[in-house]
Amino acid sequence: METVAPPRFIQGQGTSEACWEPYINASVLPSGTVTDLIHPSGTVHIVAPHPDDEVLGCGGMMQQLSALGVPVCVWAVTDGERSHPPTPGRTMHSLARLRTRESEQALAILSSAICRYAVQLPDGAVSAAEEQLGHYLSMKVKKNDTVFAPWRLDGHPDHEAAARAALYAAQQQGCRFIEVPIWGWHWADPNKGEFPLERALRIPLSADELKRKTLAIHQFHSQLGIDEQTNQAPILPDYALVRYLRSFEVVLL
Repeated sequence: METVAPPRFIQGQGTSEACWEPYINASVLPSGTVTDLIHPSGTVHIVAPHPDDEVLGCGGMMQQLSALGVPVCVWAVTDGERSHPPTPGRTMHSLARLRTRESEQALAILSSAICRYAVQLPDGAVSAAEEQLGHYLSMKVKKNDTVFAPWRLDGHPDHEAAARAALYAAQQQGCRFIEVPIWGWHWADPNKGEFPLERALRIPLSADELKRKTLAIHQFHSQLGIDEQTNQAPILPDYALVRYLRSFEVVLL
């Protein structure tokens, strides 16, 4: 983890893609492949704090891994039931079912071989169950596996707690641990040295992989539009989506 962490606020439109481009283009940021990241005989575990995080951060890499015959398991830490406030016509339980269905549909587009497991910790309260989650995940991973989780400074408390728990599990079993920025693209400013570019690696996506990832992301209807019941703005407006629809994904080693 970086030794000095600035305040991490997810507000406004965040750092623009134009600001990121000079730091993450192909001539600056080194590129690699998924085979550089994993042990050839292991399983890849994607730890997703909320339904959609797995696709936003790893939608392209999951396709590549599945095409290589690498087993991929997605651990859905929460069901995302607090992304919108409950209303007379929508309970947290019904929103959880909806978001779970969106995730299942998105993963099916990426690959029929991806396995998804629901941990069902309370949305918004992963920090309180961090130790429990760490022990749970440590029983699911094995020595030659690779664990992907959000960046430990991603800015969302659930993301950071899930990342710490995933790191604990990986360390317990001697697995490789890889971080994937999700909301970190929003709060961090590369001009201020707030992003660990020295640890970053680009994983290029083919045109077909990006097309499938885009289609998968658009399964998350609850996050992409104005909420009809509360008029809440989209969780993933266009200025945020552009960060996940690049022709590459970025991991932190």
